[in-house]
Amino acid sequence: MISVEEAFSRIVGDVKPLTTEKLPVAETSGRVLAAPLPARRSQPGADMSAMDGYAVRNTDLGGKEPAALKRIGESAAGAPFTGKLGAGEAVRIFTGAIVPEGADQVVIQENATEDKGTVYTREAPSPRANIRGKGQDFLERQVVLDAGTFLTPKSIGLAASAGYAHLMVYRAPKIAILSTGDELAAPDQKSFKAHETVNSTAPQLAALFKDAGAVVLPPMQAGDTLKDLKTAIAKTADADILVTIGGASVGEKDLIQQALSESGMKLDFWKVAMRPGKPLIHGHMGDRHVLGLPGNPVSAFVCALLFVRPLIDALMGRPAPMPSGVMLPLAAGLPENGSRQHYMRAQLTGEPGSRHIAPAAEQDSSLLTVLAQSDGLIVRAPDAPAAKAGDLVPFLPF
Repeated sequence: MISVEEAFSRIVGDVKPLTTEKLPVAETSGRVLAAPLPARRSQPGADMSAMDGYAVRNTDLGGKEPAALKRIGESAAGAPFTGKLGAGEAVRIFTGAIVPEGADQVVIQENATEDKGTVYTREAPSPRANIRGKGQDFLERQVVLDAGTFLTPKSIGLAASAGYAHLMVYRAPKIAILSTGDELAAPDQKSFKAHETVNSTAPQLAALFKDAGAVVLPPMQAGDTLKDLKTAIAKTADADILVTIGGASVGEKDLIQQALSESGMKLDFWKVAMRPGKPLIHGHMGDRHVLGLPGNPVSAFVCALLFVRPLIDALMGRPAPMPSGVMLPLAAGLPENGSRQHYMRAQLTGEPGSRHIAPAAEQDSSLLTVLAQSDGLIVRAPDAPAAKAGDLVPFLPF
């Protein structure tokens, strides 16, 4: 049995990003840029007016003495003035319009009046006032986003502005989820027998993985026979990650490790010093990552949170540190911990700025009601001493 830290290192530590793919820029949120992005244009592409007003030569302005300038045209955002501004002249200009040649200041319209083609202003000379210079945001060929950038709506806007309709990003991993067990029933069947268990874990994990940006393949289910399991495993060849649920313990019906091994998996480890989630299988089938999760729904969720989601991050080129949580005070005391690292479901209490964490009274790994009502996990290190209310402990929100 290995520690949580060692298990994490073996699963995630040396993982390299997947191959790249080209996607429409609007579809890249949550992805990682695979190559530097040099701007294909300058922004702005020319000197632009930052305000509505009049483009003038600042040498024509008299400050306290009113200046009378001849209006010779108009410059709009989509229709620039094509002439040249001379002495004693002004051009009506609008926000986002190109500043005409010869002009070096924009007088805002509130500080000017116009009558019969003459513009009157008492504006003081202020070179470059209300002008956004060419390339003020970025220049053509300037790298606006580095390789490895985690793309968000704000960076997507920058990429589009730099002239990119498509971006090269690391591919999202494809995940196959294989639920195992003769007792599993579909959530929507008309009635349930006492021995049946609704397969709640597969949709729960599918949602977790999709939220992390992975592509989840159609769900699969197999009974407790080697033939069924190996037949299902053979259908997951296109997956980057194979996640199995159940059958990872030591019972006579726990056949998933044997089925995986006979299907070509090279076992890395089995069993982690944690609770819930001790019977965790990790191995590889060629380039395919294999994680065999326990059957109890809370155990599977905790293992997926700690190991599979960071693996998804690493495969997509994102930072994937071991989830460690934040330090928060306990709302109630806890007894000393045993030899396995314990992940305890808990709720946040109190107002923002004075939050405490209250451990759930029931920690049985089958209780989905407790999981659904929790805000995260208290992390108790192996052999941690008893803790009292107010003590700071690591809290992993989800």
